Amino acid sequence: MTVTLGHRSQPRCRAKAVAKAQESRNTGLVVLAVTTIIALTLWSFSAQARNAPESFADLAEKLLPSVVNISASQRGTGSGGRAEDQQEGPAPGQDFEEFFKDFFERRGRPPERRRGGSQGSGFIISEEGFIVTNHHVIEGADDVSVRLHDGVTLKAEVVGSDEKTDLALLKVDPPKDIVAVGWGDSDETRIGDWVVAIGNPFGLGGTVTAGIVSARQRDINAGPYDDFIQTDAAINRGNSGGPMFNLDGDVIGVNTAIFSPSGGSVGIGFAIPSTLARNIVSQLREFKEVKRGWLGVHIQTVTDELAEGLRLKDSKGALVASVTEGGPAEEAGILQGDVILKFDGRVVPDMRKLPRMVAETPIGESVDVVVWRRGEEKVVKVDLGRLQDEPQVAAVPQNPTPDDVTGEVSDLGLALGQITPELRQQFELDDKTNGVVITDVEQDSTAAEKGLRPGDVIVEVDQEEVGNPAEVQQRVEKAKEEGYRVVTLLVYRQGDFQWVAVRLKKDG
Repeated sequence: MTVTLGHRSQPRCRAKAVAKAQESRNTGLVVLAVTTIIALTLWSFSAQARNAPESFADLAEKLLPSVVNISASQRGTGSGGRAEDQQEGPAPGQDFEEFFKDFFERRGRPPERRRGGSQGSGFIISEEGFIVTNHHVIEGADDVSVRLHDGVTLKAEVVGSDEKTDLALLKVDPPKDIVAVGWGDSDETRIGDWVVAIGNPFGLGGTVTAGIVSARQRDINAGPYDDFIQTDAAINRGNSGGPMFNLDGDVIGVNTAIFSPSGGSVGIGFAIPSTLARNIVSQLREFKEVKRGWLGVHIQTVTDELAEGLRLKDSKGALVASVTEGGPAEEAGILQGDVILKFDGRVVPDMRKLPRMVAETPIGESVDVVVWRRGEEKVVKVDLGRLQDEPQVAAVPQNPTPDDVTGEVSDLGLALGQITPELRQQFELDDKTNGVVITDVEQDSTAAEKGLRPGDVIVEVDQEEVGNPAEVQQRVEKAKEEGYRVVTLLVYRQGDFQWVAVRLKKDG
């Protein structure tokens, strides 16, 4: 029995040994697999990180000679350029929107007395000595000087300047070894891409900072062509006019503003994209001014409610609030209430994109404009004019003489009246104003929420002219019968037209 048991015990030991060996092999395979996964992961991260340079030194060494410091001064009173460039941040308690509004509105103010000159940055774009900077850096200056990277100071001539985009072009008599840089394509730049900024912060010339593109197409209420690149690369006072480079060493932006409660960089800087700057600089070089295309319309945003009222599927395009008398749009047949969906073959995604599209189109060029009009698309061919600085006055529509004097449209929460001499005097309406005047607005109504008030004049309802309260009621009833719960009102107030979408009250 002992032998038998002993005999039987030997296979059991061997089985345990075999199992242990198998377990060891399995463990080894697991370790090998984990090691392989880790190695592959590290390789993957390494491959992904190849676009992030270990150092910017080679790039900086190449680009530094192309960046200059700019000093602007004015004899007597005023600031050479904008000394406010040295205050690129809101005052305590001033919010972001108010700061940018004040920041750019200061351009049009009379010059203020200052103690010294203003400083900024710029970059050389031609071996002939052409230099790009910001308009506000040299605004109002009598003398502008440029200091190169090697310390040589040159007197500069202002070739041209454009306030609307805050760009300026200078010219110096260059030395033989001047270094110029080229433009890149900012449209190809993506959020998260590396960028390098070089400039003259606080007078410290030749300062290099790096960061990423934080956002694109920023609108900071600077002007009609806002399309800024936002970056977290450190930009401070005096960086204005300096270049923003990609890793190929091409200029993809012109640094122009920062948001900073403290006055120093907090990682929110803005640059004019090269696709816009390049065109402006080219015109300044050729004409010493900017010649922009002009359509001759006043436009507004298509909100979701306006889109519903206009029977559009999506809230896109630019809604024509008014058409300038004698302008290209009027001559081509574009009407008040049209929604511009495409311009010269390009989709108009929203209202603020259209001004730039028009401005960049050559004067006199004939372009196709696709508009949405009363439920369908139409193509209108427009010969663009030239945008002038003088404000254009819109024509006031002439409406039929009304018959009904007063009335209430309960679905809108409005009391309305025919424009009589008494109402003209009461609401200070000029003789050319026609339509239906709002005499009272019901509290807590949608009309009240939309800001409608007594004295406003309703010119159209759902793109149909109205001359008395009864016609307004008829348009509202028609919308309800067709299953719509929103109507669009063309409202005239103190010389301006605006489309307002008003949701009808629910029955009962």
